[in-house]
Amino acid sequence: MFGHKLPRRQRLIGLWLLLSGISLLGGALFAAWLDSLFEPQGLARLVLWLGCFSGGGTIFLCGLLLERMLFTPLRHLQVQLARLVANPDAREDYPPEGWLRGLGPDLIRVREAWRSDRQRLATAHAEGARSAARIRQELETLLQVLDTPLLLCDHHRRLLLFNQAAETLFEDHPGLGLGKRLDSLLPVASLQDALGQLPEDGAPRELLTPCGERWLRVILRRVPHSDGETLLTLTDATAAWTSEMGARSELTDMLPTLRRHGASLGSAAEVLGRTRQSEQDDDGLRRRLEAVIDEESRELSQTIERLGRLIEDMQHQGERLVPLWSNDLWQSLNERLTESPLEVVPIGMPAWFRGDAPALLVLLASLLEHLRTHADTTRFEGEMLLGNRRVYLDLVWSGTPLPQRELAAWSEARLESLPLSPRVRDLLRQHASDAWSLADADGEHARLRLPLPAVERVGAPRAKLAPRPEFHDFGIADLPPPDAELARRPLRALEVVAFDTETTGLELRRGDTVISIGACRIVNARLLASDVFDLRVDPGKPIPPASTAIHGITDADVSGAPPLSVALPRFRDYIGDAVILAHNAAFDLLALQLPGSSTMLDMPVLDTLLISRALDESLDGHDLDSLAERYDLSFPPGTRHTALGDARVTAELWLALLPRLEARGIETLEQALALQASAFDREDACT
Repeated sequence: MFGHKLPRRQRLIGLWLLLSGISLLGGALFAAWLDSLFEPQGLARLVLWLGCFSGGGTIFLCGLLLERMLFTPLRHLQVQLARLVANPDAREDYPPEGWLRGLGPDLIRVREAWRSDRQRLATAHAEGARSAARIRQELETLLQVLDTPLLLCDHHRRLLLFNQAAETLFEDHPGLGLGKRLDSLLPVASLQDALGQLPEDGAPRELLTPCGERWLRVILRRVPHSDGETLLTLTDATAAWTSEMGARSELTDMLPTLRRHGASLGSAAEVLGRTRQSEQDDDGLRRRLEAVIDEESRELSQTIERLGRLIEDMQHQGERLVPLWSNDLWQSLNERLTESPLEVVPIGMPAWFRGDAPALLVLLASLLEHLRTHADTTRFEGEMLLGNRRVYLDLVWSGTPLPQRELAAWSEARLESLPLSPRVRDLLRQHASDAWSLADADGEHARLRLPLPAVERVGAPRAKLAPRPEFHDFGIADLPPPDAELARRPLRALEVVAFDTETTGLELRRGDTVISIGACRIVNARLLASDVFDLRVDPGKPIPPASTAIHGITDADVSGAPPLSVALPRFRDYIGDAVILAHNAAFDLLALQLPGSSTMLDMPVLDTLLISRALDESLDGHDLDSLAERYDLSFPPGTRHTALGDARVTAELWLALLPRLEARGIETLEQALALQASAFDREDACT
């Protein structure tokens, strides 16, 4: 070793060639001078020239020997050691060679002992961890199937846990994520006050908070015997609150009006009756009393009409009427009819509507039994038709329409399997619906129609996401407080967002711009698999074919995508309070500079290219492909030169570099930034 680290190969080779050249040139000049001075002949002249060239030749041959037998084996050993530090199970591409060959058995012994110790430690932990793993798996399974959104935060209000129901409730909200502050998810002062006043015995406290256009009912409980962790249970109370503050409030306001009209009618009728009993013939008084009765009757009629509309609105807003997807209804109905010969085949386009699903399934099963007798068939077709403000649920069969008297008889039937055994017409009234039967235009089919409330929603429901592995991380509670000085925070305690961009070209100062931003998050030194940011950006100009050949993004791919002025604030929201990480960060940061924008990426920046150069100055190849090969990282097929794919590998590279930084005493953000600054003026590698 020379000094603190090996010299760069290029400088070493240059110095070797320079010394060899100077020695050979000096030997040649010296030999020429001696030859002219003594004028030797034959063998003496040959010996003179060979002696003068021997110094330069010796230096050249010694350098070549050192390069082959020492320096190349040292570089290979450095690569292998770096790989083993980052991953003890990495493959062994460079066994000791040259003059270091004798270290082979010792290195093998050290590596095998290291792996053996790790294996014994893993075995010792396995027994104790097996029970904990089983409990954790049961907890995660319970969290996935639980329909109630749950959040768990520590005393710094950082999220330690959330379930899939919470992810659905806060869909596309940038504030949801492990390690993120609860303030960015529910930025309400009353929530912070409630968190500070929770009793330690786990007694609940309830509050109503706005979240966007919704109202959430939040129940907070301090987890007993914990370090200040708080469990939040959330319910979307928008419909109930709207009903309470809307139709029900208006209904309450109408009661005094009804009482006043009723009292006025009663008083007028009483006076009119007394007038008739006394046989007084006061036409003026009688006309005034009749006018009062007529006016109050009309007011009472209008108020009753409004009351009817309010009751209908309350039925529509009822908590039991929820958005339903027609295909889900038909599937659930056929599952209910599994033990029956009846079958409903969905036809036409599916649609959304509002309904009480359990009640509708019982109602439709009862209706099909009646239709089975009338139509003498067990196979029906189900179709949803969009009306003006309604959705029509039709059951279609071959035959004649159902007579009205049979429909009337069916509407009086009681559904014994439902609570309180309601009649069919009660359920129809709940849905502000009715039922009638009609013949199709082809004269061969008939249908029974139920109008149902529509929903302002289009498109099929999103496919349910597979359970994510990072819904909780209780180790976040052990991280330093969010307001701790960031520069002195340990590297493993940092929240890091690794990002990458794809652009229309490499000449950013000549008009090339961003077409894709990809990022992923590292929390508590763990890469979160699904907490990602992946957004296409409209560059406002055609993408050159040469660039498309690299990243595969075409003009059609960015058609309709937001411009950078819209995408950049979204990306900033995703970053939150994290430190950002990139490979050759200078290029990506320049690409995200938008003139005149108020959105600034002013947080600390870690650069894996500069850190790698500072750690291994003597090694060539610090581009992303070379480092992925060096640390045994891989790009999934089709992800190289995609923003998200490169960002993921950059994040994995950072986690591989962490042990090497710590081995050199570089454990804080301040020290890591100082290390990469020492390599800032060196040449960049291609990405």
